[in-house]
Amino acid sequence: MHSDVELKFLSTKSGNKIAYKKSGGKGPTLIWCGGLKSDMEGGKATHLHDWAVHQNRSYIRFDYFGHGQSDGAFTDGTISQWADDVVCVMDALSDGPVILIGSSMGGWASLLAALKKPKRVNALLLIAPAPDFTEKLMWANWTDEQRAAIENDGILYVPSDYDEPYEYSRALIEDGRKNQILDAPIDFEGPVRILQGAKDDVVPWTYSQRIMEVIASQDVDYTLVKNGDHSLSSPSDLKRLVRRAEDLCELVSL
Repeated sequence: MHSDVELKFLSTKSGNKIAYKKSGGKGPTLIWCGGLKSDMEGGKATHLHDWAVHQNRSYIRFDYFGHGQSDGAFTDGTISQWADDVVCVMDALSDGPVILIGSSMGGWASLLAALKKPKRVNALLLIAPAPDFTEKLMWANWTDEQRAAIENDGILYVPSDYDEPYEYSRALIEDGRKNQILDAPIDFEGPVRILQGAKDDVVPWTYSQRIMEVIASQDVDYTLVKNGDHSLSSPSDLKRLVRRAEDLCELVSL
């Protein structure tokens, strides 16, 4: 069903175009914020879009700068840029209350966007969220050789399970360092729902759980899925994701 939604492009202040798909409906508007190197055609993003269309709910999914069908090279992207993309999409394409749905790196981008726009972002649904991952999960665990490659060459290639290696730029690491949020209170008061796999080998559950300790909101629900991996894309995972989205929509609409 999701393939029927028209692909459109939004121009940003910097002149870049962000690719997006939007369907109208009742609010709050749900905005999908994907993970690092993923695009808006992923299984969770499209499954939620199908559900939103069926329920006549407003829904937007998009590709960050340097991702999918948007402008830019991935290696020129930073967490600041991607968080700004979330804000740009929210401001240009939606009115009223918003629920940001952030997966992995998108969890970090969502949190940063929520801090920038506290009056617009009413709730957060985070899937294996990875705030500060560039510093606390990557840099902290890299070898001296890998760190030297970043410092000297400005780029590091790390093998991935996909066709091409991950390319991490010095700009990404340095910008990530400036945008860390886990070391101080996160001043977000709205409801937060976190879904996390116990068998996630990318973002350990003990890591994402730290968000609960620092976020100001008193309405935080953390669900640990016993056999869940990083993607949380099994049929039961997708049902759980829809249930959380549904619950937050009802909460925000009260």
